[in-house]
Amino acid sequence: MIKQTKVIFGSITLAAILSACGTTGVQAPVVERQAPPRSTAASEARDRDPALYTVKRGDTLLRIALEHGQNYRDLVAWNNIGDPNDIKVDQVLRVLPPTGDTGGAQTSAIVMPAVTEVRPAAPAVPKKSGPRGEKRAYSDATLAELRSDAGVVETPPAAPAATPARPAAAGSLAVAPAVAPAAAAQANGDEKLSWMWPSEGKVIGTFDEGKNKGVDIAGKAGQQVVAAGAGKVMYAGSGIRGYGNLVIVKHSNSLLSAYAHNRSILVKEGQSVNKGQAIAEMGDSDADRVKLHFEIRQQGKPVDPSKFLPNR
Repeated sequence: MIKQTKVIFGSITLAAILSACGTTGVQAPVVERQAPPRSTAASEARDRDPALYTVKRGDTLLRIALEHGQNYRDLVAWNNIGDPNDIKVDQVLRVLPPTGDTGGAQTSAIVMPAVTEVRPAAPAVPKKSGPRGEKRAYSDATLAELRSDAGVVETPPAAPAATPARPAAAGSLAVAPAVAPAAAAQANGDEKLSWMWPSEGKVIGTFDEGKNKGVDIAGKAGQQVVAAGAGKVMYAGSGIRGYGNLVIVKHSNSLLSAYAHNRSILVKEGQSVNKGQAIAEMGDSDADRVKLHFEIRQQGKPVDPSKFLPNR
């Protein structure tokens, strides 16, 4: 009798357990959490004010400075940057001088540590010859980071005095002279500069925005390369990828000229040069053949050199 009672009690207990297991319980709610939307404050700041720039992946301070026609030392000062390499993606930087600032370069030395771009490490770009140092993309920020530590005051050359127009004779009609391509390019409010071709030789590559940012001139190794206009050497070195031994001359507050692939450089940063003065020797550094790659940049943007250079 006792055994039969235990069997019955055990059966009832088992049934209760099975019944509990089969009952659907109330499940905890599952909330699909999404990452908060990325702040658009940086891009909005850029859209609102052309004096501001939002750092993108791959930018360096030198790249940003060159593309906006500025000296990297000014960007350091305007943005209170302690380490020129310490810029981050989406950081907003001032790229135009604040009100009342003339934008002159700092005269105190700024030590530039090894450059660290804001991007994943990329394979080294093969080059034919030239220094073995790290190469970086040609840009305002890259140029700025590679400037020498010595302070350089960027003072644009004085514009030539304008010659007063001779009054027309009585009874005659004043006829406007034909405007040459170079004059048309200069009559845009910038300082009127006199230009010349930077080297003799056949043009083997013409300006094509997006593909070729300047013109390519064929020549012989060691051939003389001259300043296309009067100005001050803004950069002289080999740290910008794809340009080899490079010289950049600043002609005014908005105009720069660049001379790439040289065999050797004959000038130093901060040096004033005259139109036609030898600044380099033609070569093939970071190029597939001996040639001069020549660019003119206005407000940091590449423009067609043929609109500035005289007809050949």
